[in-house]
Amino acid sequence: MWTRRLGARLFAAGVLALLPVAVPTPALPVASAVPAPSAPLTDPLPLDRDGRITDRVDALRDRRADVVRALERLDREHRVRLFVAYVRDFSDFSPRDWADATAGKNGLGQRDVLLAVATGDRRFAVSARAGSGISRGDVDAVGSRAIEPALRQNDWAGAAVGAADGYAAVLDDRQVPPADVTPGPTDPGGRPRGESAAGDVSPTDFVVPVGAALAVALAAALFFSRRRRAKRRGPPHWPHDGTSTPDLDAGAKGLLVETDDALYTSREELGIATARFGEEATRPFAEAVGYAQAELTAAFRLRQALDDAYPENDDARRDMLEEIVARCTDANARLDAEADAFDRLRAMATRAPQVLATAEDAARRLPDRIGAAEGTLTVLADGFAPASFAAVAGNPAAARDRLQFAGENLTHARTALGTDDPATAAVHVRAAESALDQAGTLVAAVGRREHELREAAALLTDALRDIRKDLADAQGVARETAADESGAELRGRVARAQKVLAEVGQEAAGGRYDPPAALRRVTEADAALEASLAGARERDGAERRARRLLDRALLGARGSVAAARDFVTTRRGGIGPAARTRLGEGERHLRQAVEHAETDAAGALRHAQRADELGREALRLAEQDVGGFDGSYGGGPFGGRHGSGYGGGGPGGMGTGMLAGIILGGMLGGEGFEGRRGGGFGGGLGRGPGSFGGGGTRGRMGGGGRF
Repeated sequence: MWTRRLGARLFAAGVLALLPVAVPTPALPVASAVPAPSAPLTDPLPLDRDGRITDRVDALRDRRADVVRALERLDREHRVRLFVAYVRDFSDFSPRDWADATAGKNGLGQRDVLLAVATGDRRFAVSARAGSGISRGDVDAVGSRAIEPALRQNDWAGAAVGAADGYAAVLDDRQVPPADVTPGPTDPGGRPRGESAAGDVSPTDFVVPVGAALAVALAAALFFSRRRRAKRRGPPHWPHDGTSTPDLDAGAKGLLVETDDALYTSREELGIATARFGEEATRPFAEAVGYAQAELTAAFRLRQALDDAYPENDDARRDMLEEIVARCTDANARLDAEADAFDRLRAMATRAPQVLATAEDAARRLPDRIGAAEGTLTVLADGFAPASFAAVAGNPAAARDRLQFAGENLTHARTALGTDDPATAAVHVRAAESALDQAGTLVAAVGRREHELREAAALLTDALRDIRKDLADAQGVARETAADESGAELRGRVARAQKVLAEVGQEAAGGRYDPPAALRRVTEADAALEASLAGARERDGAERRARRLLDRALLGARGSVAAARDFVTTRRGGIGPAARTRLGEGERHLRQAVEHAETDAAGALRHAQRADELGREALRLAEQDVGGFDGSYGGGPFGGRHGSGYGGGGPGGMGTGMLAGIILGGMLGGEGFEGRRGGGFGGGLGRGPGSFGGGGTRGRMGGGGRF
């Protein structure tokens, strides 16, 4: 690979060196005869933070002062800073990706908006943060009414002025004023300096374009080579080179949380869309979720490895952290790539009345299901130890909170429809749907736990019979090796099994006990005996016994992982990276156990036991996170995505939405429940999707296109 790249660069350099020989030219140095183009391929670039105007192609010329005044007026009156950038092209980026990457590279904040214009490609893009006070609809309205008309007439300054005046208008609840267009030069960055006028042909004219083209080709080769290397390390704007390892670690943790949140929400939205439109229509989105899940699983595995053992080599640790970042970035990008298509599919604004009616019907049925779950818990309390169903004991109350949250949003949706605002109604319906879906998950978890407890109690009878038989066999082998030091391990396992057998028997005889916990202890003790007896038994019999143990271990693993998953799903706004990492790893080990069950029962058993352990640890950590939840999760230092500090709230209100991860700030574009602009729930969130997509469609919004 490196030899091919080196050969290509040497070839290009050789061609440039031979140009003066191959083409007759005046006696000028090569640097003068082959000038560099005035606006090369443009990677996301540093912006002018003082004047907020970055003009690489001299697009503004004598109208720069007009733009400065418009930007200052917007900042002074509305505290929104508009940055504008004029470049020749967006390199190999899409316009939106270039704008978002540049915004990220320059640390643009919640009240910052970037307008990027590629004069040569004739494309533009806008990048803004949710919570800026400017909604997605506002971005589209300003783009179509004030920016694009000016750009079509090559009014480069007018586009920036129109953007500033347009955003000021929407922030004042006024209609966006149309662009006041003054036509300008077609492509101010298109002609390299020193290019001859049309018709004036000389030998030098052949050298300049050919040399410039080769120079651009060489620059492009170097750029794409650099981009390939950057993609292996992480996103192009990831600031890992100048970041300390602790900050890199914190940033990676924050990105894990953001990616996991995006995936949870995307799965919820996909489930709703699949039920409505069918599997065939939603297949591309299901594939995107599958890809993102695989990348996130790999990232969680790396995070677990870092948590288990701190690498002595700091370079090794940084490599693992950078791979976590790269995998999370890929997962987000895959979801983002399908976000627009998903939104078009749902297009709820056009069907808001019908969708609202469906959601209201689901809300009316939910109280009966919650009541049934409460009745189930009462029955469980009579027959089982409180610890056995503690993970779901609070689910009916949590489901009622979400039902209340859904009811409030359905009311807002009805109000919005009454004022002929279907777009806002659709946003509230989507929030209600997510809340109702989570309430259904919470209620279903109670029924599932009842089934698990009764199944574990039934399996425990067989497990006790089996361990007694294995214990008798092990005691016989132990007597035969009583004088042998190699039998010490077996004798220890026999003592452990006897102790477990006595304790479980006493608990079961006492009435209320924890069947899954008892079954887990018996299975682990029996598995230890099996391992010691494996050499004394035929191989096929050992495999059958391992499979029998596996069935019991899988019951516990599925229960532990499902309990943790439900808890994190319905309270993800308050869950940090540690619990998510354990859950992700638990789910991976559970899949491994199921996949190897038929071919390697002993190996599958180990995976099941590990999944069970990780699921219980994930639930413990998640409960700990929620116990200290104050309405914010402090993640990484990059971009302020996890330190925004949204406030708490009472049951059923905005606090429920935040804890549940049902955040309307990103959907409403800064519009709170207290009004079109300003306070309430929407202001200052800085995170929260409300729809299918990854980090790019969660944290920033924008528009753009060709002109």
